Amino acid sequence: MSVEYGTEGLIGILTPQANTTVEPECSILLPPGYAMIAARLTSSKPTIDDRLVDYLEAIDATLDRFANAPVDAYGFACTGASYLVGAESEAEMVKRISGERNRPFVTAGDAIADALTAVDATSVSIVSPYDDPLHQAGLDYWTSRGLEIAGVSRLTGSQTEFHPIYSLGSDASRAGAQEAAECGADAVVMLGTGLPTLAAILRTARDPLPVLSSNLCLMWRTTLAATGQAPTAANLQPWLDGSGWRARFELQVVQDQHLGMTE
Repeated sequence: MSVEYGTEGLIGILTPQANTTVEPECSILLPPGYAMIAARLTSSKPTIDDRLVDYLEAIDATLDRFANAPVDAYGFACTGASYLVGAESEAEMVKRISGERNRPFVTAGDAIADALTAVDATSVSIVSPYDDPLHQAGLDYWTSRGLEIAGVSRLTGSQTEFHPIYSLGSDASRAGAQEAAECGADAVVMLGTGLPTLAAILRTARDPLPVLSSNLCLMWRTTLAATGQAPTAANLQPWLDGSGWRARFELQVVQDQHLGMTE
């Protein structure tokens, strides 16, 4: 079925209810010909960890919000939920939903793992914006997937902001990536779909060490899934070096600066 926007592929993104980063970053990352529609993962549970688990328990109801939109692939933009339930339960969910919905269901966790495989990374240095115990759950998750954790750079957000992770800025992710890059790992992974990461990735794009983020890997993997392509180092490279999306990012920065000057 054809659509006016997204003739190459229509991506259905699921994002946590207060996340202010997924849609802006993913809109910049999406290649020409692809479009994205979003559904919010919602929960009234009082703690972050409880809400993350609740998102998975209500995942089918959330997917139903897309109704009969001709989505080519789903992207689950919530790494924290995968960390709390574990890789095995995540894999079972992916298999079930992909089969029942008859289209690929890609989690950010799986997308990062595919990217690490593509660049032959077996050891990673983690940039983590999480508080305990979610931070430890994330490390356990990546260890369970066969990775060596060579180093960890932790970011601390303000508890007085609307959200301690989503209110972190690019300066925090750049500093974290720079610290993580000194740990001697095969790759740096910036965790959390709510952490702004694109400026940090562009700053390190010419370095030989791959710097990955949740949103970048998810968009790369879902666009491939939408068109039936396999993940490879070659089709990942334009995402890592920014050549596929740098111009859109820079245009957005210029527009934001102009609006800021005119207000």
